[in-house]
Amino acid sequence: MPRPSSPLLSPDIIGAAGLELSRSGRPFGVNAIARHLGVRPSSLYNHVDGMDGIVELMRGRLVEDYRIVPDGEAWDRFVVSLLRAQRRMYADHPQLVPLLIGKTITHPAVIAAYDDLATVLVDGGFPEARVLTVIAIIDAFAIGFGLDLASPDDVWEPGGDTRTLGRILEDAERGDARADRTFDLGVELLIDSLRALLCARPASSP
Repeated sequence: MPRPSSPLLSPDIIGAAGLELSRSGRPFGVNAIARHLGVRPSSLYNHVDGMDGIVELMRGRLVEDYRIVPDGEAWDRFVVSLLRAQRRMYADHPQLVPLLIGKTITHPAVIAAYDDLATVLVDGGFPEARVLTVIAIIDAFAIGFGLDLASPDDVWEPGGDTRTLGRILEDAERGDARADRTFDLGVELLIDSLRALLCARPASSP
């Protein structure tokens, strides 16, 4: 029989299939992906190292789909653009977050994206000893606000009398309007704090 014009399986195909299943709300384990692609589960193991490998392929595909590449702009403008893209990425795939944060990052595309961020921060004047801490803060911010964007329109629904919360909720924004306003304020506070960190000088020794 002639060979197919394109490979039936590859790491990219497997990662894309996992994301497709995830976006649809269906299971995306080894067996589910194999059924989706019309192959035996054992065939996947020629290309991936079990579920951990599949998760890392999905992470790589996600980052490639939402990646922001620096183009020489100032570090703060790049970080804001990155946060907006990552917030959308996590909001679109909230069910993946526990898997992504529970596995060491190894995918070359993801490592390259983090290398971009580290380089932008160092070029912007952040001391190398602080860069990993700043990256972790940026990650936590993006994950948190991504999940906030994916939350229900009504985040709070008191079942009884409250002293303050219920009154505030009566006229409060809901849904995306609330999430967007919260995110914008959070970004402003984060960038201001990072600028202050950048400008801070170590205390001189006595």
